[in-house]
Amino acid sequence: MEKKPITIIGMPMDLGQGRRGVDMGPSAIRYASAQRLLEQLGYEVEDIGDLPVPSPESIQIGEPKLKYLSAIRQVCEHLADTVSSVVERKRFPLVFGGDHSMSIGTIAGVSRHYENLGLIWFDAHGDLNTGETSPSGNIHGMSLAVSLGTGHTDLVRIGGYFPKVRPEHTVIIGARELDPGERTLIKEMGIKVFTMHEIDRIGMARVMEEAISIVSRGTDGVHLSLDLDGLDPKDAPGVGTPVPGGITYRESHLAMEMLAEAGIITSAEFVEVNPILDRENQTAKVAVALIGSVFGMKIL
Repeated sequence: MEKKPITIIGMPMDLGQGRRGVDMGPSAIRYASAQRLLEQLGYEVEDIGDLPVPSPESIQIGEPKLKYLSAIRQVCEHLADTVSSVVERKRFPLVFGGDHSMSIGTIAGVSRHYENLGLIWFDAHGDLNTGETSPSGNIHGMSLAVSLGTGHTDLVRIGGYFPKVRPEHTVIIGARELDPGERTLIKEMGIKVFTMHEIDRIGMARVMEEAISIVSRGTDGVHLSLDLDGLDPKDAPGVGTPVPGGITYRESHLAMEMLAEAGIITSAEFVEVNPILDRENQTAKVAVALIGSVFGMKIL
């Protein structure tokens, strides 16, 4: 990967999901020495700090099927503008989260600069619900649908245009818990999903070869959105929605190493680190190790 200068953005978002604590995720990742590792790999790194996010106690929850909709929209608009300004300065935006609803803003900011953005969604979940299909009303389970142009208009139209990405340029890796509405949308849109079944059956190397081929075909940039719950809870216990039987630590590194070798990633976010549910900052340390791999760190 080209050693483009990196800008770290903290996004302490905890409005999009039901379990508190992910607002401390950016601090945990920083504490695990993310910036120092990137600098050791030869990158010039700046950290512009955390963007402001209101606490859930200070605002109204609003519509139960779209909890904190107004606040999430405002925060994501701010994040989109911030990410866009980083890209304009010819720097690589690296966003630390925070719950996965923040990706609505990250992708909105990045996609302003790419005609056909590719997207790798590394996650145990599809995040393809809408207000009509969501069992919980938590917007972190709707963020990919929004980026694909499906969902509430206040979220879909952030940045003034939609969709931000197309289904044929999108790949989900590691899915193992999908709601009925998400399964329907996957089939309707034709989104490529590598579930844990495919990873078990054909191996991570082949999955990544196919995923890289899909997101590289006809695209001019690729965003990586990595939810730490994509990993097995034994390796990443500090997440809000853990699902057993996930991607192993070593499989995750292989995936990131192959992305580094392909040199296709133009922006990235690492989300859903929850220190309250963690053990000795283990999940943040895993996040930093994976960041190292995607930016070119090798064993030998």
